[in-house]
Amino acid sequence: MSAALLARTGVTAEEFRAAMAALAAPVTVVTCYDEYGTPRGLTASAVSSLSLDPPLFLVCLDRKSSSHDALVGASSFCVNLLAPGDEELALKFAGRPDRRFDGVRLAAGEDAAPGLSDSALRLMCERHETLDGGDHTILVGRVVSVDGDGLGLTPAGGLLWHQRGFAYARPVPRPGA
Repeated sequence: MSAALLARTGVTAEEFRAAMAALAAPVTVVTCYDEYGTPRGLTASAVSSLSLDPPLFLVCLDRKSSSHDALVGASSFCVNLLAPGDEELALKFAGRPDRRFDGVRLAAGEDAAPGLSDSALRLMCERHETLDGGDHTILVGRVVSVDGDGLGLTPAGGLLWHQRGFAYARPVPRPGA
C-alpha cells in the first residue's frame, strides 16, 4: 500500500508493518535463470498456496528487488522452502545479489529453474500469471513438480519469519491422536 493510501485509511505505514510482523510466514528462497542463463533468486516470505485444481502457488516480489525482473520474466521458477537451521541461507539470499549463489549447491536435474539442493522442499513452477500488487508484483506459478526431504512431515518443522525474526514451526499433535 502506498503511504498516501494508508494515510487516507487512518493506518500508518508503521502500524501496518507492525501488524504484519505478528503474522508468521514461511521463509523461502525463490530462484530462476535469467535471460542469460545466470541463476537469480531472493528470500521471500510473502508466499502462499493459491489453488488445488490447477495447483497454483503465489509469490509476492518487491518491485525494487534486484531479482524482480528476472523472476517476473522467467518462464519457470523454483520455490525452495527452508527448514530450521537454514537461517544463513535465508540471509544470504536477502543480501548482496552478486554473492547469493556463492557456495550454494543446486539440485541435480532441475534445468527449468535452479532448485537449492539443501532446501527442505522444492516447488518447481511454470509462470501462470503476474498481477499488480501495489509496490509488489504477485507472481503466480503452476506447480509442475514437488521434491525434497520435507515431503514427509518432519519433527523439525519449517522456518518462519515472525515478529521481525526467525522462528520455527513444529507440528502440534492432534487432540485424541
